Amino acid sequence: MTMDSAPARHTGQGGTGRAGGSAGTTAVPRAVTAIHPPRRPGIDQARPLVRPGRVRRRDGVVPLVAADALAAVLTATAVPGLELPREAAGSLAVLIALLHAQAGLYRPRLAPSALLELPALAGRVAALWCGTAAVVAALDPRQALGWSVLLAAVCLQTALTCAGRGLVNQLRRRAARRRPASALVVGPGAGASAVAAALHGRPEYGLRPVGLADTGAGTDGDGAVPVLATHEDIRRAVVQNSVRHAVFTRPPEADERTAALVRLFHDHGCRLWLADPAGTAKVTGMRVTQPADQLWGYAVQPLLPRPSRRPERWVKRAIDGLLAALALIAAAPVMGLCALAVRISDGPGVIFRQERVGLYGRPFTLLKFRTLRADEHESATRWTVAGDNRMSPVGSFLRKSSLDELPQLWNVVRGDMSLVGPRPERPFFVAKFSNVHPGYEARHRMPVGITGLAQINGLRGDTSIEDRARFDNHYIDTWSLWQDLWILARTAASFFRFRLGGS
Repeated sequence: MTMDSAPARHTGQGGTGRAGGSAGTTAVPRAVTAIHPPRRPGIDQARPLVRPGRVRRRDGVVPLVAADALAAVLTATAVPGLELPREAAGSLAVLIALLHAQAGLYRPRLAPSALLELPALAGRVAALWCGTAAVVAALDPRQALGWSVLLAAVCLQTALTCAGRGLVNQLRRRAARRRPASALVVGPGAGASAVAAALHGRPEYGLRPVGLADTGAGTDGDGAVPVLATHEDIRRAVVQNSVRHAVFTRPPEADERTAALVRLFHDHGCRLWLADPAGTAKVTGMRVTQPADQLWGYAVQPLLPRPSRRPERWVKRAIDGLLAALALIAAAPVMGLCALAVRISDGPGVIFRQERVGLYGRPFTLLKFRTLRADEHESATRWTVAGDNRMSPVGSFLRKSSLDELPQLWNVVRGDMSLVGPRPERPFFVAKFSNVHPGYEARHRMPVGITGLAQINGLRGDTSIEDRARFDNHYIDTWSLWQDLWILARTAASFFRFRLGGS
């Protein structure tokens, strides 16, 4: 089984700078050959991350949903010839909201326009009423909707939806002028200064620039906003000015220093935007919203991290809990034999408990079958136990076969872990790796797992931390339920190859 049975190697193959959540202004040396544990295990613990869902501002979606739902209800009750039950009006309101959400019509925008959205709105209203007419005709052909009634319903709901959204947008613009939100512009050179000047001179966008985070070779700025040159200056500005928006002038992954700021803004609940002063910026793997948004003529789009899709997270959690519970029942005889073997071979204390770092940096207690007797403090800071002479033949077999990981199924049932995700590490090493390897801290955007994309690609045991972090972040960025099932299938195949004497 390709579960992680030993910590990964921290070698000189590692990163070239600091991690996303704690990056500084200068890159650390590339060659890192050893880790020196602290004298006391409580030193240099991992910094807990802020859970983004608890600090992010309200998106203002409710007024738009209310306007769309009200238009659907009024249409269902006002058009002559529509003899629909009262419950149907509520169903139409829910369906149109779902259609608009699927089309991205509730995504945040700096310059929303109901008229620009008119084709998308009309198309989905027409699809809604065509579907409704088909259902009515199938249930009762005598109540089938005529073409004139259908056309009247589509036209009326489109007009009401457009008017309602226009009113909501107008009220938002007025509120934005009165109470603009603090924003930082992130990027190098004159492009960032131009975007900051546009925000400063056009209050209708609702963003008040309080600083320019220079990620280039050094920019003096135009004096309208202060230039922030260091990571600590940017962090201080975010806290002191209650910054809630960050406008990037080039893709965050364009360079290491810019990418490092994403975690800082994410931790403080900032909404991220990408403006394109040069007209050429592209974001790999990110769909441009339609209709296109703009900031005083600059193309702009929200940067929406994919792992924020909560409904799919809930489905993932439900599948994890169900499969882990079934696996616990199925593996109960094997776990009983493992526990008995450990008890006979190594004495009392069958289960080994160790603190690991999980989702958003929260610590939890990970469970394993004990494979050797080790000091609790030593196990928190010792990098590997491979080849330890205290390991019995039973413990060696359990580690090589990954059967010592089976108690982690209980961690999954409890919600500490997932079946698939980045492997959890100890707080001491999380703090160390976050300061050395770019993107290591970003692994905690997703629940940690028993197995993962890095493990099925052979990155388990004494392997490169940088490679594992890269695979883990790729898994998070491209996550899907199907990918989880594929990883579980690959893990099971690897386990059976081991049982049959293979690699």
